[in-house]
Amino acid sequence: MGRVATVLLLASVLAACASRPVGVLVPSGTAGGASEVDLLVATTRAPSTEPGVLFSGERSDELSLTEIVVSIPPEKSRTVGQVQWPKKLPANPEREFSTVSVTPLKGKDDAQSWLKGNLPKSRRVLIFVHGFNNRYEDAVYRYAQIVHDSGTDVAPVIFTWPSRASVFDYNYDKESTNYSRDALEDLLHRAARDPKVGEITVMAHSMGSWVTVEALRQMAIRDGRIAPKITDVILASPDLDVDVFGKQIQAMGKARPKFTLFVSRDDRALNLSRRISGNIDRLGQIDPTVEPYRTQLETAGITVLDLTALKGGDKLNHGKFAESPEVVQLLGNRLIAGQTVTDSDVGLGERIGAVTLGTAQTVGSAASVAVSTPIMIFDPRTRANYGNQVRRLGQSVENTVGSTVAP
Repeated sequence: MGRVATVLLLASVLAACASRPVGVLVPSGTAGGASEVDLLVATTRAPSTEPGVLFSGERSDELSLTEIVVSIPPEKSRTVGQVQWPKKLPANPEREFSTVSVTPLKGKDDAQSWLKGNLPKSRRVLIFVHGFNNRYEDAVYRYAQIVHDSGTDVAPVIFTWPSRASVFDYNYDKESTNYSRDALEDLLHRAARDPKVGEITVMAHSMGSWVTVEALRQMAIRDGRIAPKITDVILASPDLDVDVFGKQIQAMGKARPKFTLFVSRDDRALNLSRRISGNIDRLGQIDPTVEPYRTQLETAGITVLDLTALKGGDKLNHGKFAESPEVVQLLGNRLIAGQTVTDSDVGLGERIGAVTLGTAQTVGSAASVAVSTPIMIFDPRTRANYGNQVRRLGQSVENTVGSTVAP
């Protein structure tokens, strides 16, 4: 019954998405006070003849490049972390996301011209790879929202692979990621070889994590290393078999990018994926505080942000990384720029993360005192610092309320 309920829930979410108007990528302008996000969109999808759709869920032999400018409505008309989809077409740019322009790019020269015009002073490029059950326009608008709401200083590039956008086409989508890994590897190579680019962060969601990690693994095997300019990899709700991920990481060698994971044990989409994938844990659902994951993550130097306690508007708990204002701010202010998350970024919530990781064995009433934000952090490089913070916190609680927190 649990499996049936999950499938029905997924189907209901899909039905809600299907109620949106089709063809939102037909340009409909912008409005006063709106913001614009200029994206470079690379895809292995086949072109669509349907106006405003641009690309379907079928596969193409060629990598297509398109510049798309998306208008984000004024702040007073929207909630951070949400895409305000048009209720009808043309979109109302004062209240809804709208498309400003669509420009097909032809070849390397056009792509370099876009990069020259959009590369910020940081010289950092952010390449985003979407997940399962995404139409082309879903990926474009969601990424525009992430770029805008995070306020990150990057040249935004999105890689979108052929998804049929149906919960019943899971296997097709998975094979489409395999089909697209060479193209993503090539895109990463192109970006890394451009002398204007300083550093590259790759961020992937859900099933997009598979094609991302596979492309990086292939690069390491072909070239003997991953391009040094690729400094950071962020995997949000990664739909990856944990055993396979361990082998992929090993194949990358020691000189690999810094990996950060967003996990949530209440992710219903990954729960279904686990059931249809041999009942093996998915990387995006692990508890980083328990063995064998704790030691494995520590050995690999992988940082984990546990969002389980974070509440969001996503019924499947699968998109918290993009829908939570706190997490989006972390993405823009720290993680995309390759920086370590600290006290000032998250607050006391990370101390409770350190407590559950074993720096103190008994929390007692410290939990109710310390939790100010439900994001727990497991960062092997700063655990000693967290341990000292927790000991101080425990002593303070002991002195105040008489509870005992073991060091």
